[in-house]
Amino acid sequence: MSFLAVDEPLDESAKRYGALTRKRRIDSADTLLRLAMVYGFCGLSLRQTAAWAEASDVASLSDVALLKRLRKSSDWLGHLVTTKLASRGGLVSKYPLRLQLVDASNVSAPGDSTRDWKIHLGFDLGSMTISQVKLTDFRGGESLKRFKFSTGDVVVADRGYSRRGELATVRRQGCDFIIRLNWANVPMIDENGKPFDLLGALRGIPEAAVTDFNLTVKPDPSHDVPALPVRLVAVRKSEAAASESRKKILKTASRRQRNVDPRALELAAYVLVITSIDEQALPSEDVLEIYRFRWQIELAFKRLKSLLDLNGLPAKDPSLASAFIYSKILAALLLDDLTQAFISFSPWGFNIQ
Repeated sequence: MSFLAVDEPLDESAKRYGALTRKRRIDSADTLLRLAMVYGFCGLSLRQTAAWAEASDVASLSDVALLKRLRKSSDWLGHLVTTKLASRGGLVSKYPLRLQLVDASNVSAPGDSTRDWKIHLGFDLGSMTISQVKLTDFRGGESLKRFKFSTGDVVVADRGYSRRGELATVRRQGCDFIIRLNWANVPMIDENGKPFDLLGALRGIPEAAVTDFNLTVKPDPSHDVPALPVRLVAVRKSEAAASESRKKILKTASRRQRNVDPRALELAAYVLVITSIDEQALPSEDVLEIYRFRWQIELAFKRLKSLLDLNGLPAKDPSLASAFIYSKILAALLLDDLTQAFISFSPWGFNIQ
């Protein structure tokens, strides 16, 4: 088990996380982990996994008994994943900040493509550690309220989380944020208390130039959202990149049979990020550089889903689904260790040294 990089016997951690409170039918944590891998990574059903265990003299238990054991193993498998990731070294960064990536992704449930699960993931970019995982049904919207952050954390998220209530949630926990702006959901006012003319302010920015504006998010007393000081960091894209963004907006609108707001087409020419960190602590160029880390991790998880078929979730029970997801991620990390010595390939999309 040296590949797992654990600092305590597996039996002890399995007992501590409630995965192996007694050894009936399954004699050790090693055996439980093998069963989880066969079910999650190899893609066998519960019945097939139980049959394999019997034929291989690994364990003798029914598919129902296996289901109960795997449901209790979710937290333990999550612990093994985070331990493994932490052992691979921290992200090389010049920023003395605790950067917390937040993102969500759908995973298809069996039998009905409209009944997806959604994985809400918290990821510590400094230690490359999965810090939080929440699993909801397909109706579970992206929300920072699902996560608990520590004082001093900096939350990095895409525009799906760009809402006034979400920003207030982060600030109430004593944290800062770097979030892609959704201009329709976050109205802002200038230093004189007047509505900020976003388009008017952006039109004078030269291509590739980075500009910032000190603003305030308009309060929303009806939802207990106070006025929030923010810094808007903006950069104009190249014309080619802007054109590509406009094509995506028009394509999405056509597919959904919706009209396109002309302002959205004009704003497609800019990258807009809001942060609660002042310029002295974090220059504008560094705000954008940190935000780009989000895309790197998103790409990594897309490749993980593609290569290991994480999108083919064979479980409807939340605890079992969580165990399946963790076993897939753990398998990806172990495979990465085995392949890096032979070929320059990583299912994460980049090498972690």
